[in-house]
Amino acid sequence: MRKMQRILVAPLNWGLGHATRCIPIIRELKANGFDPVIASDGVALELLKTEFDDLEFVELPGYQVEYAKKPGYFKWKLLLNSPKMMKAVAKERKLVKKLVKDLALDGIISDNRLGVYSKKVPSVFMTHQLNVLSGNTSAISTAIHQRYISKFDVCWVPDTAGEPNLSGVLGHPDRPLHDVRYLGPLSRLEKLELPVKYDLFVLLSGPEPQRTLLEERLLDELQDFAGQVLFVRGKIEARQTVMSKGHMKVYNFMNSEQLEVAFSKSSLALCRSGYTTIMDLAKLEKKAFFIPTPGQYEQEYLAKRLDEQGLVPFAAQDTFKVDMLNRVKDYKGLGGFNLDFDTHGIFDVFASFQSK
Repeated sequence: MRKMQRILVAPLNWGLGHATRCIPIIRELKANGFDPVIASDGVALELLKTEFDDLEFVELPGYQVEYAKKPGYFKWKLLLNSPKMMKAVAKERKLVKKLVKDLALDGIISDNRLGVYSKKVPSVFMTHQLNVLSGNTSAISTAIHQRYISKFDVCWVPDTAGEPNLSGVLGHPDRPLHDVRYLGPLSRLEKLELPVKYDLFVLLSGPEPQRTLLEERLLDELQDFAGQVLFVRGKIEARQTVMSKGHMKVYNFMNSEQLEVAFSKSSLALCRSGYTTIMDLAKLEKKAFFIPTPGQYEQEYLAKRLDEQGLVPFAAQDTFKVDMLNRVKDYKGLGGFNLDFDTHGIFDVFASFQSK
């Protein structure tokens, strides 16, 4: 009898987007007779534990990336953190060598974890950033990132290869990389036909301190919003909490099923312009308003691109006012994209290592 292949799925703990877009990959692995093992740290690991209580989990070293409070210091804060990050990459690289043996792994899927690969089993790197934007150092950051990608057997990009696409220049370099496969956008959510209950759905995410700074600003700013607000803080904690603040209903977090209902019962979403959020909104064909994480070039690029295409408006965090939400009526929203998740032969990369 052939044993189930064990595949390590390791999303980066940088906000919740990397973890949530791995959910459809994990579901597909299970549906195709694989045995996924989930490896991450922090809130990403905790979130996936709430989604898959039947799987095995492994804790990896945290990258301990800290965001600057001021946007202009974002890049320099990352540079200051780079020694800690490289130390964590080396530690996870050493740990993965041990895990391949101890857990009898047959393959690896890493979502932006640079040290989670092995020469002994097929290793897949998943990213929407084949180009890494960092201002005047974009060429350098892209070259470094692509060098790490080259250590893996295959690179998966959660987007379509041609036009129209969601990631723009991030996922479509002028010079194509070797062994890149475009999967189509990934979303854990499904569109539901439900009556609208909320005028605004606020969904927060991302690393601190910017998540808290935005939460505080929005809770204050939305006091003057004329309508019902569903507010999800994006704080993964031991238990779910719900409280009412006048016209606002506030959750600390929601699981996938709850988010599907929340999006479907809301006429408008207010959120970060993270790529995973954009994929979710496209799948749900929602209208939205974006507030990109200050200083994060990727989110600022995506927000500006979708604004210029007439799809979604955006505002800077420190200038957002509640009346800006009225601009949404002049934008098309995120609908009309090819959202097929191309699962055909997706796991063939692991076939040559099938245990018998």
